[in-house]
Amino acid sequence: MHIHILGICGTFMGSLAVLAKELGHRVTGSDANVYPPMSTQLQAQGIELMQGYDPAHLEPAPDLVVVGNALSRGNPAVEYVLNKGLPYVSGPQWLADHVLQGRWVLAAAGTHGKTTTSSMLAWVLEHAGMSPGFLIGGVPQNFGVSARLGGTPFFVVEADEYDSAFFDKRSKFVHYHPRTAILNNLEFDHADIFPDLAAIERQFHHLVRTIPGEGLVIHPTSETALKRVIDMGCWTPVQTTGAGGQWQARLLSEDGSHFEVLFDGKAQGTVDWELTGQHNVANALACLAAARHVGVVPELGCAALSAFKSVKRRMEKVAEVNGVTIYDDFAHHPTAIATTLDGLRKRVGAAKVIAVVEPRSNSMKLGAHRDGLPESVVQADSVFWYAPPNLGWDLAATVASSTVPTQVCDSLEAIIDGVKAIAAPGTQVVVMSNGGFGGLHGKLAKALEG
Repeated sequence: MHIHILGICGTFMGSLAVLAKELGHRVTGSDANVYPPMSTQLQAQGIELMQGYDPAHLEPAPDLVVVGNALSRGNPAVEYVLNKGLPYVSGPQWLADHVLQGRWVLAAAGTHGKTTTSSMLAWVLEHAGMSPGFLIGGVPQNFGVSARLGGTPFFVVEADEYDSAFFDKRSKFVHYHPRTAILNNLEFDHADIFPDLAAIERQFHHLVRTIPGEGLVIHPTSETALKRVIDMGCWTPVQTTGAGGQWQARLLSEDGSHFEVLFDGKAQGTVDWELTGQHNVANALACLAAARHVGVVPELGCAALSAFKSVKRRMEKVAEVNGVTIYDDFAHHPTAIATTLDGLRKRVGAAKVIAVVEPRSNSMKLGAHRDGLPESVVQADSVFWYAPPNLGWDLAATVASSTVPTQVCDSLEAIIDGVKAIAAPGTQVVVMSNGGFGGLHGKLAKALEG
């Protein structure tokens, strides 16, 4: 079957393409912006990519068009599909129908940490010899690929609350019917499709309604929004993580890189890994609870996590030039920015930390999170904010109250010049964006070489 994917360079759709190819289909795809890591992964898989949404890409007609949720009515390819009566489906629906049927699905949902937690979980099952399938919205470095079918009934999926397609406004995760579900945390996000937090809580409850009575729901005790979700009705056993929960961590280092895991008050093992931050400790506890549900003893899970290498674009060290370290991080919500910088600060102590932030997400463009931005960067020594021309609100006025030395720049060149002027050996530079950021990481590394 020839499947054409519209929006193929999105992390979810690109992963879908890998699975479709593994199932033996001929896969092609088009996207407005073709950029790594998805573009390089797809090219390595032999999947033909086309730039833009020219209807000619759909001639001769494919057997099926999978439509990404970034596309809407008025898009030339979408209009062509509808006018010609080509068969089409949303990505999550295709995944549910062709990959997840009859599998034991383990889903990681939440505002933050979905990609990292699902990557951890897939790795823990792999380390335990369970050869899971997975679909992850990023590229886990332990696997080097964002999706695979796997050789057993177990399938780990990053379960996103964003909508499925222009014709299906349900959250993607409603399609997945997990047996094991991690609900990591819940904050307001995706202001382009959700009016308020209550609307997202309702979607999370739709997910909870699909989890069987013989399944398991895992969530932290600290999240009041998730407590409200569970209080709407839950027909599944629940395990909790964090303070007062069944799964707890005792930190053996302040930065979260070494900790002991406790279940029902009993020590289960220790994790000694490359990651930092309380958020990753929390992710680990949820992962170990989920893995135990499918038969992986926590001690084995801890050993696997100690060999976990994280995910591309999640505090990924991309360069070290003349003693200056550059990281690429996907953080784009104030909470994620704050936890990322906190983890780094605890690891590097008094070393100079420079944050470079692009407010790029749809919610950011709508100004939904702007009030939290000044406070999110307090652990940095200086911050460069990128204000693209289409932002739609006054970034400089928003971050003027920041207690951290701040520059708002309208070009990558201004950021590079600013960072270069203050970076010295030992400086840690974190570049945060949920997009390609115009290749800033490489350009900055090159400039620092000079």
